[in-house]
Amino acid sequence: MDADDIGRRLAHLRTEHRDLDAAIVALASLPQTDQLQVARLKRRKLAIKDEIASLGDQLIPDIIA
Repeated sequence: MDADDIGRRLAHLRTEHRDLDAAIVALASLPQTDQLQVARLKRRKLAIKDEIASLGDQLIPDIIA
């Protein structure tokens, strides 16, 4: 992956992360909340966060001082 591909993937993942956050909040506000569904969404959100961090690390070179 080159820097442009990584940038596009990061933008997509950030959008998906925000959408999942909104979905979790909306689902949790319902009177009959499906806790299993909320847990799955949170787990997916965490996986996306980890992938965002990994891709961000690929864009920033390691500098040894």
